[in-house]
Amino acid sequence: MEREEALKLVKVQLTDHRYQHTLGVMETAIALAKQYGGDEQKAELAAIFHDYAKFRPKAEMKEIIIEQGFPQNLLEYNSELWHAPVGAYLAEKEAGIIDPEVLEAIRFHTSGRPGMTLLDKIIYLADYIEPGRHFPGVEEVRNVAKENLDKALIMAVKNTIIFLLKKNQTVYPETFYTYNDLIRKLED
Repeated sequence: MEREEALKLVKVQLTDHRYQHTLGVMETAIALAKQYGGDEQKAELAAIFHDYAKFRPKAEMKEIIIEQGFPQNLLEYNSELWHAPVGAYLAEKEAGIIDPEVLEAIRFHTSGRPGMTLLDKIIYLADYIEPGRHFPGVEEVRNVAKENLDKALIMAVKNTIIFLLKKNQTVYPETFYTYNDLIRKLED
């Protein structure tokens, strides 16, 4: 799918602010793919569709999670997590994206997962560090991302966990598993 066609499909699903975020994620993902030897076209497509379901009604997302047999424990955690797996499903069903790597990168861009692929890492990190993001610690992660993708990813996951803990919010177990997996691989 060409960039313009993909952006057109996504734009109608997003607010103007979220569309601008998506453009930032796209550019960042392409740059990270270029730097770390990833597939730039797959990074572009996954980045464009990463928030495809962000503004779908919660009831619709919940229904899809149940009907498609997604991990049911998703429903026990913040609904902010839901748009990632639902977005991957809808990108396939509505936009015809069939590349499993692209769909997996969309599916895990909020929670991460143990054994993340290069594309998974690129999309997760691009979503975190795109130029429109402004929060404590993001600049440090951006700087580390210029030198080491895995170390930047660890920082991003760690910062996310700390942010949720400080707000007394639950943390999806997959995010802890992701952090542990990344740390173990760094130690190897």
